Amino acid sequence: MNPFNSSKHDELTRRQFVSNAARAYLGVHLLPMLGSSVASAAPSPSGAKAKNVIYLYMSGGMSHIDTFDPKPKKKDIMGETEAIASSADDILVGGHLKKTSEVMDKVCVVNSMTSKQGAHEQGAYMMHTSYAMRGTVKHPSIGAWTLKLAGRENPEIPGYVAINSSPEMTSGGFFGAKYAAAPIGSASEGLKDSKRPGNVSKDDFDRRLSLADRLNKQFHGRYQNADVKAYEELYQEAIRLMNSKDLKAFNLNGESEAVRKLYGGGRFAQGCMLARRLVEHGVRFVEVQLGGWDTHYDNFAGVEGRCQEFDQAYAALITDLHKRDLLKDTLVVVATEFGRTPEIKAEHNNGRDHHPSAFTCLLAGGGVKGGLKYGETDASGSKVKDKPVTPQDFNATIAHALGIPHDLVVMSPSQRPFRFADKGSPVMDVFA
Repeated sequence: MNPFNSSKHDELTRRQFVSNAARAYLGVHLLPMLGSSVASAAPSPSGAKAKNVIYLYMSGGMSHIDTFDPKPKKKDIMGETEAIASSADDILVGGHLKKTSEVMDKVCVVNSMTSKQGAHEQGAYMMHTSYAMRGTVKHPSIGAWTLKLAGRENPEIPGYVAINSSPEMTSGGFFGAKYAAAPIGSASEGLKDSKRPGNVSKDDFDRRLSLADRLNKQFHGRYQNADVKAYEELYQEAIRLMNSKDLKAFNLNGESEAVRKLYGGGRFAQGCMLARRLVEHGVRFVEVQLGGWDTHYDNFAGVEGRCQEFDQAYAALITDLHKRDLLKDTLVVVATEFGRTPEIKAEHNNGRDHHPSAFTCLLAGGGVKGGLKYGETDASGSKVKDKPVTPQDFNATIAHALGIPHDLVVMSPSQRPFRFADKGSPVMDVFA
C-alpha cells in the first residue's frame, strides 16, 4: 500500500470521526479548527519582516497584458485595453485598474514570472505547493508550510484560513489535515459552527463537556497513541475557539460604514476585508480567491468584469493595511497560474489563450520595496526578457519575507526530503 494514500485515508477517517463525535456530544463542528499548535518559528533570515501573509489568488490565468504588463505601443496586442500611469513612475497598469494605479507606489510588480505548467489544475497546484502534481504524493500548500514552520501567532483561532478557495489547493498535504486551511465559503457568514448552538443552554453544554471529559479520561487511560493524543488536542482547541474573544475577528459586522465603503461590495471585497481582520487578530496565512480569469472567449469583457471586482478591493486592502500600520508586517501577494497570449483570437470573440511562458504576480508590504518593477518581458509580452522568476523562486521569496529558510528540509512520512519552495531561490532584489 502506498504510504501517502494510506496516510491520507487515515487522516480523513480521523477527521470524520472527530467531526461526528463533536456534533453528537457537543453540538459543534470542529473541522474548520484543524490547525497546528503554537510552534517556535524557524530562525529568521536577515531582513525578514513579514509576520503574516494575505495571498490573493486570481484563478483561471490573469491576463498580464491587460493588467500589470501592458504594451501601449502595440495596439494589435493591447486590443481594447488602454494603459494608464500609476503612482509609481516606472509602472503602467491596465485602464480598468484606476484605484489600483493609486497604490502602486507600495507594490512590487514581478513581470518576469515563467512556468512550464500550461493547464489550470497543474499550474495552480505548482503555484500553491512549488511542486508538480504527482499521483503518489499530496504536497502541502505554502500556507500549510507557513503554519508548520512559523507556527501560530494566536493560539485560540486557526492559523491558516482560506476564503472562497479550493480545498485541494489549500490542503495540508502530507503534513496532515491539521495543517490545512480552515475554509470559509462566504466572508459575510464568517467561520461556521464555531459557537454554542442556540438550542443548547450553557448549563446543558457544560454538562455535556463534563460527561465527555469523564469518557475521554477513561478512553485515554486505556489507549495511549498519537491518534488519541491528536484528538484530545483538537477537542481542547475547539473549546478554546468557542470561548475565545477573538472569534469576533470572523464577524464583518464589526467594521464601520466608512471601511465598508472603502472596500465596496462583492464577495472578493468582503474576503479582502475579512483577511485584514484576520491578520489583525494573528492569523498567520489567509488566502482569498477571485476566479473567472479564464478568458479564452471575449477576453476584454471578461477582464473588465474581473478588474471591477479586484480594483477597489485590492486598493482598499493596501490602503487599509498601511493606514493601520499593518502593511510593514503583512506580505500581500497577488498570484495566478499563468498569463494570457499576446495574440488575440478573433475566432474566439477576441479571446486570449493560456500562456505560461510569461506572466505577472505582485508583492506588497512585509519588507518588499514599493514602486518596483522587477523583471521584464519582450516587446509583445510573449517571453521573459530579463530576470526570470519561477513559481518556486516566487514561493521562496514569500518564505524569506516570513523568516522561513526556503531551503530547510522537512521529511515526508515516507522519509523523502521536501522544501517550502522545492529548489527555488528567493528574489532578494525585491526587498528593501
